[in-house]
Amino acid sequence: MPKPVVAVVGRPNVGKSTLVNRIAVSRDAIVHESRGVTRDRSYHDADWNGRDFTLIDTGGIESVKSKDVFAPRIREQALMACEEADVIVFVVDGTTGVTDEDEEVARILRKTDKPVFLVVNKKDNPATEQDGLWDFYALGVGEPRPLSAGHGYGTGDLLDDIVAAFPEPSEEEPADDMLSLAIVGRPNVGKSSLANRLANKKRSIVSDVAGTTRDAIDSVIEWKGMPIKLVDTAGMRKKTQVHEDVEYYSLVRGLQAIDRADVCLLVVDATVGVTEQDQKVANMAIDRGCGLVLVLNKWDLIETDQQRDEIVASIDKRLAFAPWIPTVNVSALTGRAVDKVLGLAVRAAEAHACQLKTSELNDLLAEIREGGHTRSEKGRRLKIQYATQTGSKPPVISFWCNAPDLVDDNFERFLENRLRARFDLTGTPVRLKFRRKSEGGER
Repeated sequence: MPKPVVAVVGRPNVGKSTLVNRIAVSRDAIVHESRGVTRDRSYHDADWNGRDFTLIDTGGIESVKSKDVFAPRIREQALMACEEADVIVFVVDGTTGVTDEDEEVARILRKTDKPVFLVVNKKDNPATEQDGLWDFYALGVGEPRPLSAGHGYGTGDLLDDIVAAFPEPSEEEPADDMLSLAIVGRPNVGKSSLANRLANKKRSIVSDVAGTTRDAIDSVIEWKGMPIKLVDTAGMRKKTQVHEDVEYYSLVRGLQAIDRADVCLLVVDATVGVTEQDQKVANMAIDRGCGLVLVLNKWDLIETDQQRDEIVASIDKRLAFAPWIPTVNVSALTGRAVDKVLGLAVRAAEAHACQLKTSELNDLLAEIREGGHTRSEKGRRLKIQYATQTGSKPPVISFWCNAPDLVDDNFERFLENRLRARFDLTGTPVRLKFRRKSEGGER
């Protein structure tokens, strides 16, 4: 099920990012920061007391040149946090007191029914942490709690209360064999058009299934006699008068959709090519072990060889880390090649759930040994004795060897390439693990 979302909001320079970083780095096991996300707009996979959640820092979302004391972007970030988050942390500066900007954010937060925690930051001296605290009651968003993000005072108690405010985890639904597809990507690339085309053209909607995200409805369609669930991503729609912010929050909504899907259809505007934002979404899917198909939409608008070359160049540049992602050129508007999308998605799902035979894996391993491909360092030589699949969705291949520490990234890529050349793993990430044969240890 998707993780609860905690949004940290407030005016600039109150210590939002410091608080996020405090939570992120204080325990090595808590957070993995996703690759490619800029420092002032970050999201983190976090854990506290056994509950996983997504922590998002809204720092820097503001109109830098705005002369309005209530910067439009501050209002927008608070509004979006109210809509997207399960819990909101409202950070204010304890050294400056209540400001007009604080009151504007509080006015927005008072309208939400989500749990809001008012954090008075920069209370670095516990002996004087109560000084001036009473003034913040005027914001009307609950009891102000003193905290020092810089020193860590109060962060543990805050996290305890945040986790306690999460919605109760829903009962796990019985596992079924229905393929779940999430249509993800940047705003205005044609995700909704593709979803509508898949759901309605030459297919019948079997039913609507309530999703696990707020207000989400998953459509179940039928394709060649196979039921397929289209995971709701309507929440990624563009909000009125929101520009950069919607790209930021679309990452969070994309995470929620990816967590519920077997395969992601990453929709890209062919007239623009693969962007850095598309790269981030692809990385998120891979990090979560989700299958991937790249859908180049609006292909009907591509008319010249130069445009095609630019698109190929953008794919080579942005998705070089995952050359196994299959690509299909479509036009959701006209219906061109849309039927091919589900065919590739099903193929990716089969690879995602595949079970490779141990005998065939070890036959490949024998060929690699005979070819002399290995790693050596300071007189030590890597010897891989045995391989077997130890997990699926995505496939996990474990190799037993004498020295797992000798395996570097280049050798891992070599093994993965050989696996992909031998087995049909199109559209799915692969996890490789290396264990010491004598001790059963893992790299």
